[in-house]
Amino acid sequence: MISEHKVRLIFGLKLKQLRQAKNLSLKELAENCGISISYLNEIEKGKKYPKTEKIVALAKSLNEPYDELVSLKLTKNLTPINDLLNSELLSELPLDVFGISVEDLVEIISNAPVKVSAFISTLISIAKNYEMRVEQFLLATLRSYQELHDNYFEDIETAAEHFATEFGLAGTYPIAIERLQELLIGQYNYQIDETTLGNYPELQSIRSVYMHQKPAHKMLLNNNLNVTQKAFQLAKELGYQYLALNGRNHTHSWVRVESFEQALNNFKASYFAGALFMNRLNFTEQFTCFFASETFDGETLLNMMRAYNVSSDTFFHRLSSIAPKFFGLNELFFARISHQKGSNVFDITKELHLPNLHNLHSNEIKEHYCRRWVGIAILSELDQQQQTDKLQPDAIVKAQRALYLNSGKEYFCISIARTAYPTPHTNSSVTIGFLITKDFMNKVQFWNDMNVPVVLVNTTCERCKLNDCSQRSAPPTVLKKQVAQNRIEAKLKEIILAK
Repeated sequence: MISEHKVRLIFGLKLKQLRQAKNLSLKELAENCGISISYLNEIEKGKKYPKTEKIVALAKSLNEPYDELVSLKLTKNLTPINDLLNSELLSELPLDVFGISVEDLVEIISNAPVKVSAFISTLISIAKNYEMRVEQFLLATLRSYQELHDNYFEDIETAAEHFATEFGLAGTYPIAIERLQELLIGQYNYQIDETTLGNYPELQSIRSVYMHQKPAHKMLLNNNLNVTQKAFQLAKELGYQYLALNGRNHTHSWVRVESFEQALNNFKASYFAGALFMNRLNFTEQFTCFFASETFDGETLLNMMRAYNVSSDTFFHRLSSIAPKFFGLNELFFARISHQKGSNVFDITKELHLPNLHNLHSNEIKEHYCRRWVGIAILSELDQQQQTDKLQPDAIVKAQRALYLNSGKEYFCISIARTAYPTPHTNSSVTIGFLITKDFMNKVQFWNDMNVPVVLVNTTCERCKLNDCSQRSAPPTVLKKQVAQNRIEAKLKEIILAK
């Protein structure tokens, strides 16, 4: 059954369309039917629905049958908008997060209905062609939310500090996993089960499952996780409880996400965990010293990460929050890449771009990411070490100055690769890349370290013009099509100008 809210929106859209078709201004229609301009404006925006006698007056002024005016059917040109208003999409869109109301959206639609209708049809078509799932849409929206805030959230930072002080964790690095368990059990009445998930082979990639049971909360924890990952899951649960985040998904992994609220709360709980493990002031002091060195020292970076007992993912994600706020380094990207050992397949499974999209970004069109880029090169190196070395490192780190061929932009990239527990057949790398600007050069002294290689890279092999690339994994098909198109356009321009 269509909601009252959507009835108002459709009525307002139809009314504005009919008024404009009759070349009537708001003032003229208001005078004709005896309704104030302000009230008529609210009707058209979908904020008000008029009483029967006012609808009769509107129908008479517009020379339109009453039944036609109150019908929920829109014209053929507005069919996509009708589908949009009758779908659940509007209720799923977190418009309020970006300061937009549904009424604002409808007003945009009503100002140029045919063009916007065509635009909506295009978006729907793109989503179908590229098999966009709800989870992908929600994650993309969440990334936009993070980017709007430079991935820094003062309220969660403050909450994590209050929590640490309240429970005697302030200044403790790393926080013992036993203490996190004690707090969940003692303060929030949790039962922690580390055996059940192991009984289901199909659930071995799931890190944790939350089950709300009375009188206790129950948490199923994957026993194949390492200590670092278990600690993070426990800290995230503490975040859910301390921040009073009610809407949530039940698993750490994105098996199914039903709303933006779930995606946002999952992020907030994760952010809380990172802020709890890595206090912003202590973290900033350490990186102030690290950035002051004229040589890049990967081992020092790994030791910092190990001292906090956090994963490379959590460590670099924390840096993506601290660097913009406390160092003014707000042009950066974060990317996590997964790689099945022994394969030639690399997938970007998580990314963040501040303040806008940078050169390396995920694609859903199965193009091959540049193998020269450090985030992939380090995975190939780790894979080789794991095949040949008996003493395998728990993590390796590399740095690179990546000079992008197409844009000419240069990034200082730092990447850490390690086995992706609880799926030991998979490795993952996380990379943070800073755009090299004058500001970056002034604040990061090792930016020009001669031991850090400068490498020409591209986004994907299909778009790359390097002819002698030994790491190429696919021919430059997209580039060739673009070159052919450019030649056609140049020849046409030559012929036209010659006449």
